[in-house]
Amino acid sequence: MTSRFADGLAVGADLEEIAERAVGQALSRLGEQADLVCFFICGDDPDDVARAGQRAMALAPEAHVIGCSATGVIGGGEGVELTPSVSAWAATLGEARLTTFALETLNAEDRFVVVGLPDRNPDDHVAILLADPYSFPTDAFVERSADVLGDLPLIGGLANGVGGRGSVRLFADGEVYTEGAIGVVLSGPVRIRTVVSQGCRPIGPSMVVTRAEDNLLLELAGQPALARLEDIVSELDEDDRELVAAGLQIGIAIDEYAERHERGDFLIRGVIGIDPEREAVAIGDIVEVGRTVRFQVRDAATADEDLYDLLDAHKAEFGQADGALLFSCNGRGSAMFGSADHDPVALRETLGPIGMAGFFAAGEVGPVGGHNHVHGFTASVLVFSSGATGDA
Repeated sequence: MTSRFADGLAVGADLEEIAERAVGQALSRLGEQADLVCFFICGDDPDDVARAGQRAMALAPEAHVIGCSATGVIGGGEGVELTPSVSAWAATLGEARLTTFALETLNAEDRFVVVGLPDRNPDDHVAILLADPYSFPTDAFVERSADVLGDLPLIGGLANGVGGRGSVRLFADGEVYTEGAIGVVLSGPVRIRTVVSQGCRPIGPSMVVTRAEDNLLLELAGQPALARLEDIVSELDEDDRELVAAGLQIGIAIDEYAERHERGDFLIRGVIGIDPEREAVAIGDIVEVGRTVRFQVRDAATADEDLYDLLDAHKAEFGQADGALLFSCNGRGSAMFGSADHDPVALRETLGPIGMAGFFAAGEVGPVGGHNHVHGFTASVLVFSSGATGDA
């Protein structure tokens, strides 16, 4: 049996009614029994969101169902931000196996322990992860996921609610969760790949970290890091200087042995401050001495080009896409592109009129360079395609 995918989107004041409408659209367009249903709800009142989620789950009692609250949803080829809305996605996946899970953390002396992970199987291909950023240590869990999950790719996003802390709701197979993380592992004969668009372009040269302390870069290529940065900025044009002022990034090279490091060859992290006394640059990660880094900027034009290039490359390599889940940063959409529709339109224009849904996340999860990471201002996409079966 071949895989099929469909989506639905509904906007309106009554969350339960639009949840029923969005999920109903996806299920009716699918035209057969769904194996997996995902839904995303934007609403003002978390109790209303919970009731809408329960209604959504009840509509597909035979399927595995996951979902979460969000500040914006994606479906029907468009995005909707900060407006009561529900998007839904339904899939038949043939002989694939689905294992839903719910994670919670327990404190054990000076560390946390995550419980609820399913057992690994050799034919696991990907895990979709939806997490509450206020109660679940997503960054630490994802960065160390290889310790317990091996090379299993993780993709998904940090849920949120219009009310912030305490307003997040997660849904999995009939249950409502107010904290932790939920998700599903896809195993067996399922055709999937991940696409992670970080949307940055490099400025200045690549440099080796020659001295560092925790998240402080002290020396780059043997010179004070701040002096190196000032030299780079002084040579930029006015437009790029404005981008630096709006939010400078830094890229950590994925492949240290590459002859050149250009756009797309880095894991992007934010520059979060400077220490003039130590002539240091503080970044949102810890980088070891000897790693190669390169400063980066991000704007709408670069983010647009990066996403289209990656999706075109995916189609060229893996062929026709059938469905997709899209986890787009809530800093993209209208804030970056002037339209909430940019990312879903990009998928539709490159991959075709496929069943596709998702949400605007408070942080995106996806693999870069063979390792799982939490990102910002990123579009993380799980693409189901008709190419050869394989890992994400």
